[in-house]
Amino acid sequence: MVLDTIVNKIKEYDTIIIHRHVRPDPDAYGSQVGLAKIIQHSFPYKNVYTVGDEDPSLSFLAIMDQIKEETYRNALVIVCDTANQARISDDRFSFGKELIKIDHHPNVDTYGDVSWVNTEASSTSEMIYELFLHGKSMGLKCNDEAASLLYSGIVGDTGRFLFPSSTEKTFRYASDLVTYNFNRTELYEQMYNTKQNIARLKGYILQNFEISEAGVSSVKITKDKLKEFQITASETSSLVGVLGDIDGIRAWAIFVEEEELIRVRLRSKGPVINEVAAKYNGGGHPLASGATIYNWAEMQQLIADLEQVCLDYRV
Repeated sequence: MVLDTIVNKIKEYDTIIIHRHVRPDPDAYGSQVGLAKIIQHSFPYKNVYTVGDEDPSLSFLAIMDQIKEETYRNALVIVCDTANQARISDDRFSFGKELIKIDHHPNVDTYGDVSWVNTEASSTSEMIYELFLHGKSMGLKCNDEAASLLYSGIVGDTGRFLFPSSTEKTFRYASDLVTYNFNRTELYEQMYNTKQNIARLKGYILQNFEISEAGVSSVKITKDKLKEFQITASETSSLVGVLGDIDGIRAWAIFVEEEELIRVRLRSKGPVINEVAAKYNGGGHPLASGATIYNWAEMQQLIADLEQVCLDYRV
């Protein structure tokens, strides 16, 4: 069984380096660092590192380690929550002796010596808790810090348990995790505290969205708008769900202009959108994906593709 293999590999190696995807979210941090804390608590003599680009808005969850290339020699590398190799943060992931992939996204890029992909899981953090439960008899131990991280990852990727990906197993694991000693109220405040400038941009989005007859909505956020609201492109990720509660919207896209590209955040209430994302240098889940375009002319074509997906869904 793949879970046995992963636990045995963890027990086999003295040095373990854990990666996740670029532009991290709570599930990326939660699964990556939650796994690291489980391994450190279970096997204190092992050297366990977490690496990748930092997101200041998530620094309350963890700070990444800075390691030298030589650390990868004879190390086990584990990549969490990352569907394809191009999105792995820190391209030294291939320098280890063996590579394990743990992910809940569609398996568009099969990589690693060992791969555990479960698209039915709400989050990779849910999968890490399942790995812990499976490995308890093999020596795995969970502590309060790991539980807090895994809980934050599950909460983040389920939209506080509102998304359809939340299953009976999700709630069962969450109920287990909250028995550990961490402050859920403080965690929620840190995850969902909104700065004033982001709140103002939220107001701009709500004032400027439009809905097509097919139920498609889109918002364009230019570099000038980011400057006006004094917000970085990465900070706009917290606003991707703003349009989700509006009646009549079936799928929506938020276009955020960066220096050399335009980031597209896609969400849906039913129509499958990850194939549209894949057409535009992206991918993700059927109802939550991301894409990249390189000029505003492509924006209309992407919206047209969303329109078609929504029209087909209505049929």
